[in-house]
Amino acid sequence: MHEVANPYSCENCPLQSRPGLRPLEPQQLAYMGEFKEGEIALEGGESLLEQGEEGNRLYTLIEGVLIRFRTLDDGRRQIVSFMFPGDLSGLQGAFDEPASHSVEALTNARLCTFKRRDFIELISQHPRLGYDITWLAAKEERLLEDHIVALGQRSARERVTYLAVWLVDRALETGLAARDNVLHLPIKQAQIADMLGLSLVHTNRTIRQLEREGLVIWKSREICVPDMDAACKVAQFDRDDNSLRPFI
Repeated sequence: MHEVANPYSCENCPLQSRPGLRPLEPQQLAYMGEFKEGEIALEGGESLLEQGEEGNRLYTLIEGVLIRFRTLDDGRRQIVSFMFPGDLSGLQGAFDEPASHSVEALTNARLCTFKRRDFIELISQHPRLGYDITWLAAKEERLLEDHIVALGQRSARERVTYLAVWLVDRALETGLAARDNVLHLPIKQAQIADMLGLSLVHTNRTIRQLEREGLVIWKSREICVPDMDAACKVAQFDRDDNSLRPFI
């Protein structure tokens, strides 16, 4: 992890032009320019947060993809979610709680940093931004609910299909995937297994089955969902409407 020497100005932030994100208004941009502390860059595999760490920053992901996970005492890992541009990290630290999870860069990544102690001021000075943060937290809660349902009720075939369509859908929203539903992302089968609570053998067998069916083509550095409607039906996945996601 290192500090970025020439950070973006808020007016030139690449998130402003992401297809699934709602641009900040001029007065919000002016405030965020003062609120922003700087930027950091991570290489793939580097850690942003460590489980149990007392953080003093909030982060908005500008570029790249992160994974969020919890580790048990014996080393077993549960991936909880994947984070895309516009997503907020470190919110627990804003409420004086240590991180209950770790965050690691899946690809090279770049993030805005904000001082935790300024969080209350942001809420009081710009209630709309405070509402947006609450919205993001509620969205994260819904994602975790969906994940619990996937682990508890979906078959392996449904779980893997669900993860693929969710990743491609988020990538389309944030401009990381082309309209041919192809996402270039270096996800290992072990990481898929860690996310979905499956053995590595079962994961591999399921991926091969989905490829034969033409539902999901999952390579080492690429995910393709040829027919999103058919895959969503198998996974019982409801795609988001056309509403834009906020960010700070």
